[in-house]
This record gives sequence, C-alpha cells and structure tokens, in this order.
Amino acid sequence: MQTLNIEGEMTIYTAAEQKNLLLAFIASGHTLEINLSQVNELDTAGTQLLILAKQHAAKAQKQLRFVMHSKAVLDVLALANLTSLLGHSD
Repeated sequence: MQTLNIEGEMTIYTAAEQKNLLLAFIASGHTLEINLSQVNELDTAGTQLLILAKQHAAKAQKQLRFVMHSKAVLDVLALANLTSLLGHSD
C-alpha cells in the first residue's frame, strides 16, 4: 500500500498544485491511501479535489482510502454531508 501525506491547507490557493499531485499519486499504484491528519484547512476547492481523487481512482479500478482525518477535514465533511463518501476509515 502506498500512502500520500497531505500537509497544510487544501484550498483554492493550493488546488492546482495538489490536483497534479493527487492524480500522479493515483497513477502510481493500485492500493492507495491518503493521510489527511496534517490538513489544517479545507475549503470547497479542497473538498472537490478529494471527490475528484475518489472518482478518478474508481474509474481506474484502484482502491483509494482517506485515513487519519484531521478535525478541520472532519468538520467540513460533516457540514457538507460527505463523511460517508470520503470515508472516515480510521
């Protein structure tokens, strides 16, 4: 299993760079997890990136899990009613 650790913010200001990082990570393996424990800010652009990653992995028939959600991530996912989609797997 390969793990990508995301640190800092996942916002409109970092979305373009993070999109490339996420898509390259998904292309790099079959069983993947993204550690969100160090994400300190998540906005709608960051949330869209997480959904994009999940959809991209599913289309490529890869296993992708989001793990170790930070409080900032959990708060946004709960507010947007996305906790079940973006899997609080830890």
